[in-house]
Amino acid sequence: MRTLFPFILRGLILNLGFVLWLSSAPPANAAGINLIRDSEIERTIRTLATPIFKAAGLHPGDVKIYLVNDNTLNAFVAGGQNIFINTGLILRSETALQLVGVIAHETGHIQAGDLSRTPQELAKAKMYGILTSVLGLAAAVGTGRADLGEAIILGGQGTGQRAFLKYSRTQEAAADQAAMRLMDAAGESSEGLLQFLNILERQEKLSLGHPNPYLLSHPLSRERVEALAQHVAHSPFSTVPIPPEVHAMFARMKAKLFAFLNPPAATLRRYPTTDTSLPARYARAIAAYRTPDLPKALDEIDALIKGHPKDGYFWELKGQMLFENAKVPEAIVAYRRAAELLPKAYLIRNDLARALLEAGDPNLLQEAIDDFKTSLNDEADQPFIWRQLGIAYGRKGDLGQSALALGEAALRSGDTSEAIYHANKAQGLLPHGSRGWLHAQDLLDAAHQASKDSGKAR
Repeated sequence: MRTLFPFILRGLILNLGFVLWLSSAPPANAAGINLIRDSEIERTIRTLATPIFKAAGLHPGDVKIYLVNDNTLNAFVAGGQNIFINTGLILRSETALQLVGVIAHETGHIQAGDLSRTPQELAKAKMYGILTSVLGLAAAVGTGRADLGEAIILGGQGTGQRAFLKYSRTQEAAADQAAMRLMDAAGESSEGLLQFLNILERQEKLSLGHPNPYLLSHPLSRERVEALAQHVAHSPFSTVPIPPEVHAMFARMKAKLFAFLNPPAATLRRYPTTDTSLPARYARAIAAYRTPDLPKALDEIDALIKGHPKDGYFWELKGQMLFENAKVPEAIVAYRRAAELLPKAYLIRNDLARALLEAGDPNLLQEAIDDFKTSLNDEADQPFIWRQLGIAYGRKGDLGQSALALGEAALRSGDTSEAIYHANKAQGLLPHGSRGWLHAQDLLDAAHQASKDSGKAR
């Protein structure tokens, strides 16, 4: 669960971003990666990252940020402009600038196109192994000496391994250099990245002792720390402070994340009642909700709302508390207020739509449909939302649109046969040539192509 698309070569895990060498066991299958979705946390990370993306010449909306529920210190890029950040990295970051520094490092990988070249380098490393295996087998057969053949094979595999590791180390050093440039271009201090590398180095020493630098997928942290220290010493932006509002967002994010990921007792130890700061009160409200103690949780969140009536995320949390305790009418009120205050928070619009659908009131179905459709403006790849939209249309009696939405859900879930079934059904129910009918035709073509591609892959 720690990495997506890992490269495993002779038992070593090679990661493109920050990585801690914790064991040689291969990570879980990528399909099992546990992602967390939260409007507030995603907005906070994007607020921190946007200046870096712009400095790199990237369109911020094209870079996807994913939050991985994993307590290890790690972040990585995969599959193009996608940055994955572990919850453990966020919770271990002591300041917002430390997290920004990591994001700048990962953005450096994207800017350099490392992902597009890595498969080629891995192929070269594999080729060393293939060629030397052939030579080793020939030597063993020709001389009758199995030990000679084995020595040639192992030697060749070691050469391939070192070639790839050298390339990976070069990538990491280049990404550090890119991070420094990007931080300067954004007018932000690289001090945070330096601090984080110090944390990484301490953890590395605890985990590794004295590692062989040739068997690491990144340079030794001391080398990286020294390079960063030199830059920080001369950069005109090193003393630029963190804006108070950014510090506040970061503190709230950490408190919220900690409270949702840890037992309530641990949250209360970290954020005791003597701590009257807003992040601490936020964390205690979540802890009460997870205890579960709904009356106390509602008291806590209502007190926060009283002091900050226009904070949409407090209203969102109240809606979640009520909805998950089967108080649907009250949840709708809270979610409506959250959506009103945060009109571009599409996950909140989805939560509101779910509550409206759960209410079982036919008069609320069109509002639910509208909110599901609004949510899909930014979450079109989520099969769950398409499926809920299909249910809403079905309850309203619009079976053509229902089949269309269920077909989208099936396609995005990888079930091409189910997608083809619903697309055909939609075409039979919707007026020929209408917008919905054309959508069904596009869906049908996409499902057939996906089925064909899947067959080729097998």
